[in-house]
Amino acid sequence: MGIVFASESAMKKKLFLTFLFSLFLSLSFGQTLTPDEFIFHRVKKNETLYGLAKEYGVTEAQLLEYNPLLEKIGLKRRMTVRIPVYGRKISKTKETKAEKTVAFQYHTVAPKETKWRLAYRYGTTIQVLDSLNPQLKDGLKIGQEIRIPIAEEENEIPEFDSAFNYYKVLPKEGYYRIEKKLGVTQTVLDSLNPILLVDGLKAGMILKVPGMASGNLKVESDLLVERPNLQDSLIVKDAIKLSLLLPFNLKTINLDSVADTAALLKGRNLSTIALDFYSGVLSALEAAKQQGITVELDVFDTANNTQTLQKIIQEEKLETSDAIIGPLIPSNFDFVSQQARLQNTPKIAPLSSMPVVLRKNVFQTITPEKFYREKMYHYLDQVLDSTQNVLIIADAANSATERALKQRFPWSQTMRPQSGNYVLPETVDSLLLDSKPNKVILESNSFALITSVISQMNAQNSEDRNVQLFTTYKGNIYENDNLSLKIMGGIQFTYPAGSYPLQWIEEHPFVVNYKQRFGKLPSKEAIRAYDVTRDLIQRLTVKESLSAAVAIGETEQVENRFHYVPESNGSFVNKGLYLLQHQSYEIIEIKEWGDSTLSSY
Repeated sequence: MGIVFASESAMKKKLFLTFLFSLFLSLSFGQTLTPDEFIFHRVKKNETLYGLAKEYGVTEAQLLEYNPLLEKIGLKRRMTVRIPVYGRKISKTKETKAEKTVAFQYHTVAPKETKWRLAYRYGTTIQVLDSLNPQLKDGLKIGQEIRIPIAEEENEIPEFDSAFNYYKVLPKEGYYRIEKKLGVTQTVLDSLNPILLVDGLKAGMILKVPGMASGNLKVESDLLVERPNLQDSLIVKDAIKLSLLLPFNLKTINLDSVADTAALLKGRNLSTIALDFYSGVLSALEAAKQQGITVELDVFDTANNTQTLQKIIQEEKLETSDAIIGPLIPSNFDFVSQQARLQNTPKIAPLSSMPVVLRKNVFQTITPEKFYREKMYHYLDQVLDSTQNVLIIADAANSATERALKQRFPWSQTMRPQSGNYVLPETVDSLLLDSKPNKVILESNSFALITSVISQMNAQNSEDRNVQLFTTYKGNIYENDNLSLKIMGGIQFTYPAGSYPLQWIEEHPFVVNYKQRFGKLPSKEAIRAYDVTRDLIQRLTVKESLSAAVAIGETEQVENRFHYVPESNGSFVNKGLYLLQHQSYEIIEIKEWGDSTLSSY
């Protein structure tokens, strides 16, 4: 029979009695309500919840209370269970059991091994490796013997697998934060990493993630890591001065004739390119202003001639700048960079893919061709082998690249284009196979040959014959509307690129702000100008000098990456690149596994 309380006073008495009863139960069992500490038990084969409770002198209810996962999936082999300890009394048996959970073996460090790879392989965390091996604070060394927790099963990592990447869980990081960062859900993470169903997320744990769901992170020593976020960095100075040299050619524009001016500005010429570039610079200045940074900008019309440039230099304004952006034309840029009075001022070559003379404090923002080929060579080394049918098509201008590829892949076939820069369909058909994947490498800057090869490879690609196209250098000739996303996606065209074109362009915050300000979508020159200037401003405000800011490492803006490396003569070259692949109507980035170096990761 229940007791009915008919008043508020009676209800209070009920609550008080409930409290006394709970207190009585806890005292009756001789335990406090909160454990003094926990020990951790690694579940072995055939162990049961009842057996664990008996072994450690606790109740099954207490084990369930501090291990909520047990109620969902039950006790599983290799699961780590928290054992509550009351009164700080642990029997000898329990101490022995606890010691077994940290049993270790010795491992000799091999070339290309990193701490994160070892943590993943042996199912542990980087923190555990560090605790067992204090000497690892200086990084791993080949041939070094280190202590590794004994694992019942090891996870092997392939040398290269573009389908997956690996990520180290940060302190206090949960599923939600990882999903926001990488774009991968808990369901996917659990399916790729079964240990999560046993242990849950732990700081330092290495997770396998889909290669295409790795957010804006970069691959460093084969591990996904975040790029430096200069916007959140500590600002050393909040006011800088820039000079901008652009070929507006204002004197050649007939401002009295609206029709002539409109006709000039409608086409693509130096003046319109300069105006687009200028709009991108202004957008970068506006972004800096919102961050609390003041930028004094001196703008000069170079008129695309050295006489005008000489007059600008004699005004002595350039040498007081924190950096000079431009000129755009390489010959004009070289004229400015050779001036002795500007030797100590950083000079930014912002736009042209043509090389400039590398002198002291010259910053070449366009990545040189050699870095494109080096990156693609390394990628091809990892994805091509003798089980595939590798076909190299190169014109006469790319014979050196053809020889380099043939040396790397001696089993490959070569195909010479016809004199009119095209390939014969019957020749292509005879060289491609049904029995093997066909990997075709095209090296050419001829639009006629490029379109001929792409057309033939798409025609050959079918359920029975798989064809994929690569190139080690994608020049501007590929920027043609006739090469549609559908055509390139059909053969999974793969290449290195200096920029990653905006997708869903009108939804991007930069594009939204630009369109509101200038009434049109930004051109590629405007985006490039924004990226170069934005990165320059951020580097100048977080370090005392631009040369010192090189140590920050690789950064990323809207479409471009910047990873400056110093040359022996005091100049700096950007080697920031993307490895891109067309898939259907999309362009995706391949998070390439680079050469593993023994590092602190």
